Amino acid sequence: MVDPEIIPHLLKYMGSKREILSLINDAIKELRVDSTCLCDLFSGTAIVTAAFLDQFNVISNDIQTYSGVFANLYASNMEENLKQGFVVEIKTKAKEFVDEWHGFFPEYKFSYENINSYDGLLEIENKQQKLINADFGKGFSLFAKNYSGTYWSYEQCVWIDSIRAVAEEYKGTAGYYAILCALIFAMSYTSQSTGHFAQYRDVTRSNVHDILLYRKRNLYSLFEKKLEEVIHLRIPRNNHEITVKTLDYLDCLRIIPENTIVYADPPYSAVHYSRFYHVIETLVRYDHPHLEYKARYRDDRYQSPFDKRKEVADAFRLLFNAIDERRSHLVLSYSDNGLLKYDELLEMGNQMLGNHYDISLKGKNHVHSKMGRADENRLYVNELLVSFRRK
Repeated sequence: MVDPEIIPHLLKYMGSKREILSLINDAIKELRVDSTCLCDLFSGTAIVTAAFLDQFNVISNDIQTYSGVFANLYASNMEENLKQGFVVEIKTKAKEFVDEWHGFFPEYKFSYENINSYDGLLEIENKQQKLINADFGKGFSLFAKNYSGTYWSYEQCVWIDSIRAVAEEYKGTAGYYAILCALIFAMSYTSQSTGHFAQYRDVTRSNVHDILLYRKRNLYSLFEKKLEEVIHLRIPRNNHEITVKTLDYLDCLRIIPENTIVYADPPYSAVHYSRFYHVIETLVRYDHPHLEYKARYRDDRYQSPFDKRKEVADAFRLLFNAIDERRSHLVLSYSDNGLLKYDELLEMGNQMLGNHYDISLKGKNHVHSKMGRADENRLYVNELLVSFRRK
């Protein structure tokens, strides 16, 4: 397994598997199967994809487009594909876009330097939020128009749009993934929300200081620091390849080779991941979607059947059946507070796969972050790994 320390942290992510990579590695080893392919079926930030590239050809799949950006970063040999002076080049181009934007719209200036009160902060935030009605008439204005005064300030949004414009110039190259991943990191750590993007925080008298801390963060500085890190990234691959897919889980399982080891980490709860990371999806796709509600959700957000009480059991049945049909092996992560209870999950797996598979269990207690800032938003769970080895 690749040393997790060399895999960069790119996004505050609910349910990240970084803490249990060694447990997953043990479960895969104990399958004792001669397989050259691993399918990371619900890859998220693609941490599992990166961790097992030294052992397998990896199919990294997730219905969310942003996941493929992370996987493609790990698939790219940055040092061989990026020329010297890349970071300076990106800074120069991004600043040109920012300066050009401010030249077009000099009337929009929102400084937080002298803001220190509830009334002052509320006023400047409200003014920026009204830009959603502005007609900028210029390309790469999606974030300045739709998200100013929400998760980010207007100035931070101008930098987001400008860096995203620069990234487009490098599409199809390793540099594209490096820029987007560094930008996602910077957005994650400048957002005034509670770690995810389900909602931005309304200004209250108790959170003025906290919101101001995020408003005054320099998004470009965070971006540049992370870009310097990822351009030197080199994941040991031993000539293994990554195939990146953005398919529904059943579509992906239909095309995997037989004898594949499938690592499945489906959603556990009734809260859809697309609600928490919709702005990252919009950043990557940059498709000017119709946005809804206060949080500016995409109107085409994907909703997984694993997040729906009435559909989760059928979703698992279809998963087990697809694994059986492809004569493959399964390592399944699930939590003890999931929508489907442990005993139901195990009984279903035994009924559907017991005749053809050896089944074993592993578990680990760990903290599953719910991405809030208070202690009560830490969820202590028992992570269950169920392994299904085809006989």
